[in-house]
Amino acid sequence: MSDQPPYPPPPEEVLEIGAPEQFAALAHPLRQRLLFALGHRPATTSQLAAQLDAKKGNVAHHLKVLREAGLIHIAETRQVRGGTEQYYQRTARHMLVAEPQAEGTAAMLAAVAQELSRSPAETHLTLRHLRLSPAKARELGETLTRLVDEAEENAEDQPLHGVLVALYQQALPANTTNALAASTSRDGAPRACLTIPVGSGPPGTHARRTAETPE
Repeated sequence: MSDQPPYPPPPEEVLEIGAPEQFAALAHPLRQRLLFALGHRPATTSQLAAQLDAKKGNVAHHLKVLREAGLIHIAETRQVRGGTEQYYQRTARHMLVAEPQAEGTAAMLAAVAQELSRSPAETHLTLRHLRLSPAKARELGETLTRLVDEAEENAEDQPLHGVLVALYQQALPANTTNALAASTSRDGAPRACLTIPVGSGPPGTHARRTAETPE
């Protein structure tokens, strides 16, 4: 049996996102989901449309946007009955966003929500607010990254699971009045926190502020 993987890896290990057209390409949930889907193996437009339950025309349009932004490329072309079949692949296994844009983050979370709604298995969602020193927060971020990196099994017959890890410091209110308004609803009750899904597909897009060093 050959030790070679059935699919060649992306040409780059890490791609740092910085161009305006790349940020624009990431600001759509379906394009985020296409990047999720292309994280492990190349796929055709028809395959992606079936996998994501999307219209083939929409998928073709968004693949064009991703390709023009340099986020995916044509990995293989095959001659089939009636024409040519193109297999798309991510240009990099990991995509690093040094200066995250609000639109891209919102699109990624929307894409994760769509993935969660279609999951055939039980999902796990957790949001906790913890008081941490800067050193402890950095340690937690490194631990979470290492845990996810070490968890994957190299087994093609096992289902894909999405893991989204987010660690952020809450913004401080301008004053005590703002703090009170931010923590209570109009009827005076504590404002509930929306749980954020820990799931986002295969090796994905990672956000990083300039002073931080998570993957």
